[in-house]
Amino acid sequence: MNLSFEVVAGAIGASFLVSLTSLSGLFALWIEPARLQRIIPYLVALAVGVLLGDAFIHLIPDAVARQGSISTVCLTALLGMLLFFVLEKLVRWRHDHHIDMPGQNNEIRPIAKMNLMGDAVHNFVDGILIGGSFIVDPILGFTTTLAIIAHEIPQEIGDVGALVYGGYSPAKAVLYNFYCSLTVVAGAIFTLLSSQLAESSLVFLLPIAAGGFIYIAATDMIPALHEHSTIANLVGQTLIFGLGIGFMQSIIILEHTLLN
Repeated sequence: MNLSFEVVAGAIGASFLVSLTSLSGLFALWIEPARLQRIIPYLVALAVGVLLGDAFIHLIPDAVARQGSISTVCLTALLGMLLFFVLEKLVRWRHDHHIDMPGQNNEIRPIAKMNLMGDAVHNFVDGILIGGSFIVDPILGFTTTLAIIAHEIPQEIGDVGALVYGGYSPAKAVLYNFYCSLTVVAGAIFTLLSSQLAESSLVFLLPIAAGGFIYIAATDMIPALHEHSTIANLVGQTLIFGLGIGFMQSIIILEHTLLN
């Protein structure tokens, strides 16, 4: 397929723009450490709501629409959860067998590394969606990019909070989150090089990403929220959790408005 310069430049430019939304977590660099530590549990709660909302409201329904079989999509999502279970086992095994070296930081929790892995898969999927939409129509590509940016901003803010909770400094959390977001560009380029293969891979990548998000939120992030059990934490975290889900639901409404 011969693609025009407009399509190639638009897809790559749009995917890089989405990557830049990861810098929405820069606010963490200017907050006093003591205050940042107080708001981290609420950022983790936001991440939980966004991850679960994205999985159940966006990724799984999209996969069902493409696949046509609910049972197949559910089984693939379970496969994604199993895959992330194995990945976390390997991460924890490496952490437990790590040899201390002078100057090394050995306090990075598995939750941080798992969050980066899950986000990388999801960003790659976003890149495929952006690339595919630009191939169909640059206007569709533009509206798809806007919808993705809208749901990426709250997710990236929550991700930075989860990475700081996991042991990274605010500066490293923002930097690593940005590096991870560059898989959006990789997904767009992959789509431009082999559009049919990229489109067919979404049937599997969407539910696998959903399974990864469900696993990370349920096994790593929600237990972290239970470390703070005051009434104020209960009310605040519940509201922020619900807000994250609300963000994802509002994005569905925005997507229908933009794409129809």
